[in-house]
Amino acid sequence: MKIVVIGATSGIAEHCCRLWAAEDRADFVLMARDAAKLERIAADLTVRGARSVALAPPEFFDPAAIEAFAKATVAAGPVDIVLIAHGWLSDQQACQDDLAICRDSLEVNAVSPVLFAEAFAAPFAKANRGTIAIIGSVAGDRGRKANYTYGACKGLLGRYAEGMQHRFAGSGVKVVLVKPGPTDTAMTAAQKAQGRRLAPVGQVARETVNAIRRGKATVYSPQIWWPIMLIVRHIPRFVFNRLSI
Repeated sequence: MKIVVIGATSGIAEHCCRLWAAEDRADFVLMARDAAKLERIAADLTVRGARSVALAPPEFFDPAAIEAFAKATVAAGPVDIVLIAHGWLSDQQACQDDLAICRDSLEVNAVSPVLFAEAFAAPFAKANRGTIAIIGSVAGDRGRKANYTYGACKGLLGRYAEGMQHRFAGSGVKVVLVKPGPTDTAMTAAQKAQGRRLAPVGQVARETVNAIRRGKATVYSPQIWWPIMLIVRHIPRFVFNRLSI
């Protein structure tokens, strides 16, 4: 099994790779901005049972480079799974105060993941096989004043994944959207320091890997977030606007 992971240094992605290495002896193609950390992850996956680990030059924004990467990766051998996991938990106040930060959040958390999904969709459609998995967030289910820039990015990914699922309905191509709640990773270190309860990253990774194997369209992780967000989405606006969430 050949797996491409974009944003391989993210906590969830790294733990997913550990499971695939140990259980499936997968071949990996990994991309991330932190080269030193990526090399450590590659070495760890090899010890855990990965058959091979290739590191791709980080290119997250240039459409031509992303398309060339997807074509070259598929040409080198059929790809079974693409996990798109990169992102940045941008601060809402900073996004409001600095439009450059707002733009960066939109590009990193929304535009770039969409470009990777679309780049691999074309060769997957031609081969009529493969799974595109996208890490979204429960934050994308409803806009809240606390994080509406980040939430809008994840909402875009949700709608884009929904459209791709419709596009590939009945075909051999699967599109999986994972919506984690707050998870214990480096990205949420500040929340952890404030005492917020976070989901174990290992649990979220296991549920992500299981959803990908089943080709499940959408999965909340931990699963308790499904009923929670169902309630949040249906709170009447006049009530919701009074809440400080």
